[in-house]
Amino acid sequence: MSDDAEVPLRELNQQTSRVLARVAAGETVTITKDGVPIGDIVPRGTPTGRPAYPFRTDPMGDLDIPDLGGPVLDDDEIDATLRGMGGVTAGETDG
Repeated sequence: MSDDAEVPLRELNQQTSRVLARVAAGETVTITKDGVPIGDIVPRGTPTGRPAYPFRTDPMGDLDIPDLGGPVLDDDEIDATLRGMGGVTAGETDG
């Protein structure tokens, strides 16, 4: 038995138990669709050398926002300020 094998998706669908038995025996199986690798099934605890997700999954945590010395605004004041930044005043419409 080799350490790495390719298995078509169709074979995985039709022979799931056999493919998983190979994985349980220590084999890494690469699943392919139309000959193109789409994923790996690896034995539990096997380091793959690549992240499971291509993006960050950890939370950013608390943000330390510096005090820039500006005025302290409540939510309504911030909303009013942001609404005025669009260049359209109340009552104006596109048309």
